Amino acid sequence: QVQLVESGGGSVQAGESLRLSCAASGSRFSINAMGWYRQAPGKQRELVAVMASGGSTNYVDSVKGRFTISRDYAKNTVDLQMNRLKPEDTAVYYCNVDARIGAANLRYWGQGTQVTVSS
Repeated sequence: QVQLVESGGGSVQAGESLRLSCAASGSRFSINAMGWYRQAPGKQRELVAVMASGGSTNYVDSVKGRFTISRDYAKNTVDLQMNRLKPEDTAVYYCNVDARIGAANLRYWGQGTQVTVSS
């Protein structure tokens, strides 16, 4: 079992920045990938950014050049630096971990943290 604890959401004005953090804890697991998803009211959850164990990254087009994902492999944490925020970035942001426990590949979600950007 893997537990995820998120922090860093909040309310900001357009153009400002926020940093989200997520820490994974548990026993006898390895992480394949860590990332962030978001879900705005009335919309499907979408991938925002993900970093694989080898360091490769993938971003949704709408955040490229504004958001940066980073990981601390030793601490099993993943951060999302969000710059030049826009009202359309308003959503609940969820940390996501693809982990391996024994022979099983499992997906875990954080509890979600609200990001609100006003114009």
